[in-house]
Amino acid sequence: MALYMIGDVQGCDAALGRLLDDIGFSPSRDTLYLLGDLVNRGPASLAVLRRLIALEGAAHCLLGNHDLHLLATAHGVRKPHRSDTVGEILAAPDRDALLDWLRARPMALFEHGWLMVHAGVLPQWDVAGTLARAGELQAVLRGDDWTAFLSEMYGNEPPLWSDSLRGAARLRVIVNAFTRLRFCTAQGVMEFETKDSAGAAPEGFMPWFEVPGRRTEGVPIAFGHWSTLGTVHRHDLQALDTGCVWGGCLTAARITGVPGEVERISVRCEQASRPGKH
Repeated sequence: MALYMIGDVQGCDAALGRLLDDIGFSPSRDTLYLLGDLVNRGPASLAVLRRLIALEGAAHCLLGNHDLHLLATAHGVRKPHRSDTVGEILAAPDRDALLDWLRARPMALFEHGWLMVHAGVLPQWDVAGTLARAGELQAVLRGDDWTAFLSEMYGNEPPLWSDSLRGAARLRVIVNAFTRLRFCTAQGVMEFETKDSAGAAPEGFMPWFEVPGRRTEGVPIAFGHWSTLGTVHRHDLQALDTGCVWGGCLTAARITGVPGEVERISVRCEQASRPGKH
């Protein structure tokens, strides 16, 4: 049995297929953990969803910002962006089943010694707190009134977590941390404008994983979302968005039997999208 964590696919189904071939993936034996942004910007988002759904219990997928954008666009909360490539999903005869499957995906997982998120973890949260906050958001997305939340999901305020937050403000901080976080202050104030490498941190801010004394310090964490970050390959940190959709690679990290140790495998993406940020 082999266990793999995979970075942002973003609709690059051909690259995903080649990566699975390269690692010799067998759904009857192996398990995948995909770190969100399954869809959008790449050429075959519908094929990605159908591939992952067909894998059933062999593929565990997190929600990323592009996945939430698809849900919001499908329900008229957001207008399609000119660079979106989710029209095939929205026009599919089984679109409702696809979207229901997507919204039932988790926001965070802690499996085999690894905490897995799409973007980041706030410094005030330990592992239990991270999973609890993920559970709050998952319950809303899986509930009967989930579409009402979509209209309140977007925005940068409040930028700081507090246990006293309630309602839409509380959920907005949670969703922003899990799907948008790159930089924050030592106190956990989030910054959303900068999308460049770690060296481009605005004054007073730092990459979320470099905050001194963060409560998940020492816990192995795998995340995606940050294609401009560059290679981060540490025993306690794996950055797995290697920019497939932007002409880079799609990367898998095989979890070994050694705590915090992984083996990385990458395939080049044939996607012809111009380089950029997302």
